[in-house]
Amino acid sequence: MSKPKGFEKPAGVRDYLPHAVAKLRRIEREVLACMDRWGYRQIMTPTMEYYDTVGVASSTSDQKLFKLLNKRGTTMVLRSDLTAPIARVMSSLLKDEPLPVRLSYHANVFRAIEEEAGREAEFFQTGVELVGDDSPEADAEVIALAIESLRAAGVERFKIAMGHMGFLNGLLQEVLLERTEDQENLKQDLLNRDYVGYRGTIAGLKLEARQQEQLEGILRLRGGKEIAEQALEISSNPLARSSIEHMGHVWEVLEAYGVSGHVMIDLTLLGDFSYYTGITFEGYAAELGSPVANGGRYDKLLKQFGRDVPATGFALKTNRILDGVQGTAMEEPLPILVRYTAEYRQEGLAKAAKLRAEGLTVVTSLIRENDQTDLVGVASGVAGSLLHKGYQEVITLK
Repeated sequence: MSKPKGFEKPAGVRDYLPHAVAKLRRIEREVLACMDRWGYRQIMTPTMEYYDTVGVASSTSDQKLFKLLNKRGTTMVLRSDLTAPIARVMSSLLKDEPLPVRLSYHANVFRAIEEEAGREAEFFQTGVELVGDDSPEADAEVIALAIESLRAAGVERFKIAMGHMGFLNGLLQEVLLERTEDQENLKQDLLNRDYVGYRGTIAGLKLEARQQEQLEGILRLRGGKEIAEQALEISSNPLARSSIEHMGHVWEVLEAYGVSGHVMIDLTLLGDFSYYTGITFEGYAAELGSPVANGGRYDKLLKQFGRDVPATGFALKTNRILDGVQGTAMEEPLPILVRYTAEYRQEGLAKAAKLRAEGLTVVTSLIRENDQTDLVGVASGVAGSLLHKGYQEVITLK
């Protein structure tokens, strides 16, 4: 491999120029303020964690983790999400905090990617975790907050797809009892959105017509609240039925929030099926085909850190919102330029300080003896000929 040039950077990482940083910070500020109004307190966790704790517990597959060794030879990982680190904190530093606990975050995360995939290895997430409440009210609160957070981020047109891991697990237990490998293959097809492959996998199982109809029937379970009734016709498994009942209660709460118009039921939606245990959901912006938010219930995660409490949450894919959603466009306010000669330096800097105290953006510039810049309007204190250079106002003291 040839030596990188001085201006090159690794694949999957990027430089954020000032206009992009301004957008990113606005999204961060507005979304965190929204979450704060819902009672979610911000938390920060380390960029590095132990592989044997947070790395193993993460929903990110092992091959996508960035691993490194410390001086003792212990394997570390760069955080690939914030949920597992927060679970660690909830089981240690916050173990005596009264439940439920509501936490929010905004941070960069790292996932190893194939260079040719064109995906980012470092990106930002803004999200929440609600720990210690397993009720439909909690699931609905997180979905409603995801909707409000997307609005706060400037996403104007979007849809939330909501599924439930329990329904699919119950259905597969009913049709493919003790056939674990076949169950996992079908889940993987759905996770990959490979519906042709899903039907092909079913065909290879050589099932009875009724069983094949049950498994294929889940592909039609996408729509409004009427889908809950249709799901009950497919499976009589107790887990599947209780999951649909739970989803129905969540929908009722979303109606009370007044946000159910943004939500559709999609029982093919799994998220990471090794991680989520109940409600799962994804948010899609009208401008993009890939999700801008995802979340769900993960009641088994904290148990890996020695604390058996339920939890749910979501994360906004902040980079996708930054890059692909028109609603995040914003005008950057132009600065005021204060120019002064050496004789008027003190007055010029005092003027700049006064304007900054008023909340304005000000840059200063010393007028040198050989400066030939047009100073038309000096008598009035304004050099109008400089306005086209990116200043909303130019004040000259000479």
